Amino acid sequence: MRVQENDKETTRASLELLYHISRELTAALDLRTVLQRVLLLSMQYVNAISGSIIVLDDKGQPVESAIIIGNQVHDQTTHQLRVTLEHGLAGWVARQGQAVLIPDTSLDERWLRRPDDAEDKTGPKSAVSAPLVWRDQLVGVMTLVHPSPGFFTFDHVALIQAIADQASIAVLNARLYAESQRQTIVMTAVAESAEVITASLNLGDVLNRILEQISHVLRVEAVSLALIDPEENKLKFQASTSEENYSIVGLSLEIGQGIAGWVAQHGQGVIVAEAKMDSRFYPDIDQKTGFNTQAIACAPIRSEGTVIGVLEAINPLDGSFDPGSLRVLTGIGSLAGIAIQHAQLFEQLQAAHRRYLELFEDSIDPIIITNWEGVILEANRQAELTTGYNKESLTQLLIKKLHDIDYQSIGKGFKNLSSGKTISYESTLITQDDCKIPVQVYVREVEIEKESHLQWILRDITERKELDSLREDLISMIYHDLRSPLANVVSSLDVLASMLPLDSDPGFISLLNIAVRSTERIQRLTDSLLDMNRLEAGQPIGNRQQISPTALANEAVESILPIAQNKNQEVILKIPHDLPLISVDADMIKRVITNLLENAIKFSPSEGKIFVGAQVEGDSVQIWVQDDGPGIPKDRRDNIFKKFTRLQSSGGPKGFGLGLAFCRLAIEGHDGKIWIDDQQRTGTRFIFSLPISSDLIDENQG
Repeated sequence: MRVQENDKETTRASLELLYHISRELTAALDLRTVLQRVLLLSMQYVNAISGSIIVLDDKGQPVESAIIIGNQVHDQTTHQLRVTLEHGLAGWVARQGQAVLIPDTSLDERWLRRPDDAEDKTGPKSAVSAPLVWRDQLVGVMTLVHPSPGFFTFDHVALIQAIADQASIAVLNARLYAESQRQTIVMTAVAESAEVITASLNLGDVLNRILEQISHVLRVEAVSLALIDPEENKLKFQASTSEENYSIVGLSLEIGQGIAGWVAQHGQGVIVAEAKMDSRFYPDIDQKTGFNTQAIACAPIRSEGTVIGVLEAINPLDGSFDPGSLRVLTGIGSLAGIAIQHAQLFEQLQAAHRRYLELFEDSIDPIIITNWEGVILEANRQAELTTGYNKESLTQLLIKKLHDIDYQSIGKGFKNLSSGKTISYESTLITQDDCKIPVQVYVREVEIEKESHLQWILRDITERKELDSLREDLISMIYHDLRSPLANVVSSLDVLASMLPLDSDPGFISLLNIAVRSTERIQRLTDSLLDMNRLEAGQPIGNRQQISPTALANEAVESILPIAQNKNQEVILKIPHDLPLISVDADMIKRVITNLLENAIKFSPSEGKIFVGAQVEGDSVQIWVQDDGPGIPKDRRDNIFKKFTRLQSSGGPKGFGLGLAFCRLAIEGHDGKIWIDDQQRTGTRFIFSLPISSDLIDENQG
């Protein structure tokens, strides 16, 4: 009967304990409070001298704990909890998922001995440990200790497991509540940080605001920020809240060096509770700054998914980092990346804007900005000086008021400028005083502050025009001064040739022939100069006659053969004899072919080959001259037919740059075309086409 009464008393006491525990569990939601109350009640019932509860997250990592020794509650760091889980009794229970009884801790390897737990101090003890499990989810581990070996029994194990089962749901709820509270704190901190950090676009202000927010939210001794230098591939510290004597600003780390370098390399945040014990710690920084680093929270700064730097929070004032600290730091790191990138882009934009303004204002050419309606919006100082208008007056004008717009080039409504190309043409600038200045206009589309505008550069070409005029006067003078004496020389040579006896000295005859060919060449030049003046003035081609292209080509080849033979060059004719007739100024077209042949001889090497060919192409006859010289660069082909454009390189053949200009004017004056064959891989092939005589075309059609 006595045993039954003892069993009843034990059962009654157990039920009372579970009842009290149930009341305690429902009385609070704070995780630390719940843990301490459960632990105190359990220790009181089984007379334990100490006890602990370690709470685990969904990944099995320790997130909170309660440790009571006697009547004193102790704080436990995450690092110590992790050691206990890895090597101690709580870790074995967590891995096995079952309660355990240790009668004598000195005889069980599962008991982790600390320096204060040596046999000559506390001695052997008895311990019992049980898992906190809710619906197959491990929530934590509770361990109780008594100073006497063999004190605990299996009844205690069952009771502790019952308590653990009763407490598991409450601990889980409290943990989830604590996590939600921490998440709220994180979100609030990040939201407040976002408002503060993004309030400025000045890079220096942005960096300082980032550090101030972290220091305020995490309450740490120092915060530092480092950015990756992509050119040197180093992590360079840009800002810090530490005192000036301890400043880390200006120092750098290799990527992967130190805890900050490791975070930059792996893109993963980390909290290191004991920095000097971590293998990644780089002590040189502390040695250089004199700072004493104890604990570090470090997170990457990201921009568009790429790590651009790191944030370091050092030495929390409360002694340890809260579990939510890394999430706060990581969230601020993401905000920092966006803010830093925006500030850097803004600085670059400001710098580019300053450079543009410097170029804009310091340009020696007038520069004018208009909208797409031609309204002047902006003008530089040179535009004011050149036009005579002040800026206020200029911005009330249309661009067409200042010069004659070449609508054929830029299109009606400036539509040709939408392609993004720069279009150039010559025009005349009209100043406020009605002075006229010849200008070369360069106009293109530009984007200013994300809006499309037109930029007009009006380059003064007065000197160029004066030089062109001098050239024209010089050419005219040469032509008029040469024409009369040249006619006398030609007449004299003809008289000399007629007076020579048949048995004259061959050497004398050769010299006479050279003189005749030279005067013929000068005649071609003077005639070409005269023709150029007439054609540029718009005068039509006169003195047309129907003639065979073959005959013209043969005559031209015959006239240049002595020059080609002097260079041991071979001239090869590929001209059919049955080509249709063309209606042309025969002398002019012969001079065109001769000019092309002389160019081919000039630019072909000694013993080279020159080809002359022709063919019918539709209603035209095409004639071409090909050399095996160095060719003409593609970027110079557009200008090669302009006056005074010369082909020679340094040390090469020289000339006035008029021959090809004459060829173009002569061919276009005959309603033909002249061009360079782009398909030619070696040398240069000039091709020109002339219409077949209209009478022959009508006969064929009839």
